[in-house]
Amino acid sequence: MLGDYFLDKYLEIDPALAEVSVETGRRAHQVVGIRHSPGVAGTVICNLASLGAGQIHAIGLTGDDGEGYDLRKDLAALGCHLDHLHQVAGLLTPTYLKPRDRGDPTLAGEHERYDTKNRRPTPPELVDRIIQSLDQLLPQLDAVIVADQVEQEECGVVTSAVREALADRALRWPSVVFWVDSRRRIRRFRNVIIKPNQFEAVGHSNPQPGETVDPARLEEAIHTLRQQCGAPVCLTRGAAGIIVSDPQTTEIPAVRLDGPLDPTGAGDSATAGAVLALCAGATLPEAALVGNLVASITVQQLATTGTARADELLPRLSMWNEQQQEA
Repeated sequence: MLGDYFLDKYLEIDPALAEVSVETGRRAHQVVGIRHSPGVAGTVICNLASLGAGQIHAIGLTGDDGEGYDLRKDLAALGCHLDHLHQVAGLLTPTYLKPRDRGDPTLAGEHERYDTKNRRPTPPELVDRIIQSLDQLLPQLDAVIVADQVEQEECGVVTSAVREALADRALRWPSVVFWVDSRRRIRRFRNVIIKPNQFEAVGHSNPQPGETVDPARLEEAIHTLRQQCGAPVCLTRGAAGIIVSDPQTTEIPAVRLDGPLDPTGAGDSATAGAVLALCAGATLPEAALVGNLVASITVQQLATTGTARADELLPRLSMWNEQQQEA
């Protein structure tokens, strides 16, 4: 798992205990609990581990700070190998700090988030270490999953040099599944399976809640992406499911769900399920279905970035089959 590792850190707030600051007169929220878990690339690893993947290796960067300590401890507890998760003094461990009301598990209970990122270009020597780690591990890997989350150019793990190395290694290692998820730069990857969501596919950077993209526009976008990338495309559409192009276009409906949902990390959980299925010999449409099943389980876990277990998939597949028969 190569990419940007974040720490998801939750501050549980009890609104009933709020005080007023003597110094500023502003509300002082009272934290009654703190929890954390691996985020972004770490979210994929959480799901890979929960689904029963074999050896998992982290390739990336953390700071030599408290957040980095917590992140590494959480990853180690999952059985993830950390030899290539390089710890760098002076670097910040990317962190999503999420204060939230303890009594409200829905999205409405989450306060404004505080993000910690490195906003200077990643030094060339660290980029070289990432590529060297990839090369050292490739002979023993079934898949390379890439999480390109940092939006600032050249400031994360997946720099232009790393993208070029991935394009080259994907051609040189055809037996390895290369799968990429990128927040801003999905069009710049070559020779690897790419997984944009519907908005990333059309270059829409600030979608509103509940917004969707017209299917005709998506059809055109996925065709263009397939030509640009030179490899299959797996396009996620939230509650509408997944479209794959390999190169024929196939729509894979999602599992229909009722009740409150939390989509945080749904794409990462879908990635874990789909890549494991590909490694087991599934076709891309079959893998996309597994990704849908996994995501349908994680989105029902509120106020956290959820995970799915392998024993939960068959009952969810039965639900999906029943829904397709009804349709």
